[in-house]
Amino acid sequence: MPGPLEGIAILDLSRILSGPYCTMVLSDMGADVVKVEHPQGGDMARGSGPFVDGVSTYFLSLNRGKKSVTLDLATDQGRDLFLRLVDKADVVVENFKPGVMARLGLDHESLEARNPRLVCCAISGFGQTGPDAGLPALDVIVQGMGGIMSITGEPGGPPIRPGASMGDIAAGLFAAVGILSALMERAVSGRGQFVDIGMMDCQLAVQENAFSRYLNAGEVPKALGTRHPVFTPFQAFEAKDGWIVVATAGGRKDQWPLFCATIDRVDLIDDPDYVDGWQRTRHYERLGPVMTEALKRRTVDDWVERFRQVGIACGPVNRIDQAAAQPQVEARRMIVDVPGEEARGLKVVNTPVKLSRTPGGVKGRWPELGEHNVEVLGGWLGLTAEQVGRLADDGVL
Repeated sequence: MPGPLEGIAILDLSRILSGPYCTMVLSDMGADVVKVEHPQGGDMARGSGPFVDGVSTYFLSLNRGKKSVTLDLATDQGRDLFLRLVDKADVVVENFKPGVMARLGLDHESLEARNPRLVCCAISGFGQTGPDAGLPALDVIVQGMGGIMSITGEPGGPPIRPGASMGDIAAGLFAAVGILSALMERAVSGRGQFVDIGMMDCQLAVQENAFSRYLNAGEVPKALGTRHPVFTPFQAFEAKDGWIVVATAGGRKDQWPLFCATIDRVDLIDDPDYVDGWQRTRHYERLGPVMTEALKRRTVDDWVERFRQVGIACGPVNRIDQAAAQPQVEARRMIVDVPGEEARGLKVVNTPVKLSRTPGGVKGRWPELGEHNVEVLGGWLGLTAEQVGRLADDGVL
């Protein structure tokens, strides 16, 4: 089925994770994403393991369903070809350091002059402005500088990087939102615009109440393990044979009595120190060990059954293999085969966006470097296969 972005053409100059994640989201929604890569090696992610039958599983996870064109933008011919592609495009996405596109003569102002409807999106560590704009930054750098590592991990422990690349992924998602917003506005004004995404900005934005608590209540958040800073109980507990996560809803007054009854500690229900989630959080030093000891008495499956029977949210703490095998994951088609015979049974995580009429989804396998030179340069620019071949011989492609 076609996706809602069918007909939107995107030139993707980005590499590694943040930009490719953004364009993957847009590709899954139907956009035609052309990955513009350097002829010598292309996206560095192509060399990242582990490999299955010579395919980088890292590269596959971010670039399925895209097309690959090789262009050396440092050459006059390569830059000219790219500008001609810009004339046909709706969006350009890049994640170079600020200033690189300008040095290539491909900054937003130059591209806008050729195609006023073009939406340009630049993802960088710190955005295009400010004293740190020119500094290099990778995922772990912005996670550290943005504060999220200081609130991740156990109390009193060292700073911990979350298990997913939240610096890159958050930037990629906000970039997709920015691009879609600009395309919506273009439908009214007829003009494109520049989308400036700083990974550092995105780190602040995703830490919802952490910054609100500091800015408005003067509280500097600290690492709490799996606990919530406001609601208790809301964390992972060790059970007899594994770990379980339990979370009581903040607005339901019956949750605490039900929780106490389920863990056989009804004596806690009327304790004035535990009257609501915030009070229980304030007195966690006394309450925490009581809950922890109680949860160790039964197995994970036993607790899950008991808590769900009384309407308390809970679930096992799964390994990745266990998470992938859940019936709910299968029912939602969140793990799918990569389409095409050449995919050789490889699988990817599907898009989580479920639309009723134009669902989109994984369109195809990963592109080989320069695989679509003839298709794109011929279809978009009218070049013949012979002309494309001569450009390749000249080192432009």
